Amino acid sequence: MKLLYDLGILLYSFGAWIASFFDEKAKKFVEGRKDVFDLLSKKMDPNAQYVWIHAASLGEFEQGRPIIEKLRITNPEYKILLTFFSPSGYEVRKNYEGADVVCYLPMDTSWNVKRFLSIVHPSYAIFIKYEFWMNYLSYLKKNGVPTYIVSAIFRKSQAFFKWYGRWYCTILKNFTHLFVQNQESKDLLASVGIHNVSLAGDTRFDRVADIAAKSKQLPIIESFVGDSKVFIAGSSWPKDEDILIPYINEHPEIKFIIAPHEIHSEHIDSITAKLKRPYVLYTSTNEAEAKSAECIIINCFGLLSSIYRYGQVAYIGGGFGVGIHNILEASVYGIPVLFGPNYHKFKEAVDMIERGGAYSISNATEFAKLMDDFYDSSSVLYEKTAQMAAIYSKENRGATERIVKKIFGGKEN
Repeated sequence: MKLLYDLGILLYSFGAWIASFFDEKAKKFVEGRKDVFDLLSKKMDPNAQYVWIHAASLGEFEQGRPIIEKLRITNPEYKILLTFFSPSGYEVRKNYEGADVVCYLPMDTSWNVKRFLSIVHPSYAIFIKYEFWMNYLSYLKKNGVPTYIVSAIFRKSQAFFKWYGRWYCTILKNFTHLFVQNQESKDLLASVGIHNVSLAGDTRFDRVADIAAKSKQLPIIESFVGDSKVFIAGSSWPKDEDILIPYINEHPEIKFIIAPHEIHSEHIDSITAKLKRPYVLYTSTNEAEAKSAECIIINCFGLLSSIYRYGQVAYIGGGFGVGIHNILEASVYGIPVLFGPNYHKFKEAVDMIERGGAYSISNATEFAKLMDDFYDSSSVLYEKTAQMAAIYSKENRGATERIVKKIFGGKEN
């Protein structure tokens, strides 16, 4: 099986190399790994102790970030090595100041792993959510490095729990301990003989709570909002906008903030073509112009998590595609959250719907009905939904503290 795995990694690497001639992301994936060992040799301090934290991409980084920042406070004797698999994580966070060294993860071949560990010599290794690299995990165990996975979530449909994939469970047995998000994950692992598991929750709740506490003051948004009712669409895609914008066009009493997932000119143009109300672009407006606008398009990154606090209702995009984006950034402010039908792989979305803090919509009719109810002053639905969203967000905090205490022996601030 190991031979087949190594062959699969080589084929994947070759495929990425071929794709790099045609695709910019694939090019970064390949080019970014060329000098990774030289970078590590230059930047790693041979006299320091390192905690190695690996995240596949940007979303997993956000789950690992609370742990990094907690360690900076409770265990400053350790330096942090942060690695990424995907360019969408590395390219955004390559200058992250919370880590001492940031680089791509070399591909999981035996020779790469041996070379990587001979340079890094981690004291601890922490993988975020979904990362199961056979060679890295087996060599870490062989070298006696305490190795963990955090905010993990497992499903019955995964290969680990199928008759044909039981051999893959040997990878999981290399972890010193697994921190999972829910009881179902813990039970599934127990069914294949893995019991070194803790139900710790999701560190993203701690992350969004910290973001909310430190949310930016945005004068342009504050001028735009004034005393108006405000609806926010975050990380929207065209299929989301086809449902949202017609309703917004028909309700001038509600101001509209839209922060599309992609901000290239073609997408922005497609949004403005659908809008029939006065709008401004965030990067090319000022407070006076924003005050008189009825819609504002956020055509830059980095503001959405702070913007949610200005709205009464939020819609999170992606649910008419492969899956919804981060709903916790909005729900932490105690506002109702809406999203499309493809949400079932996201525990927080399923939980919030069950709690009554969020709703899924499948079409424009369902969306309009909920919006009418939320913005009807005589309706009790809004207050009930907002309250459930706030309670859910608050009750699920604390995963970071539990994980760091378990791994590093309970050091406190």
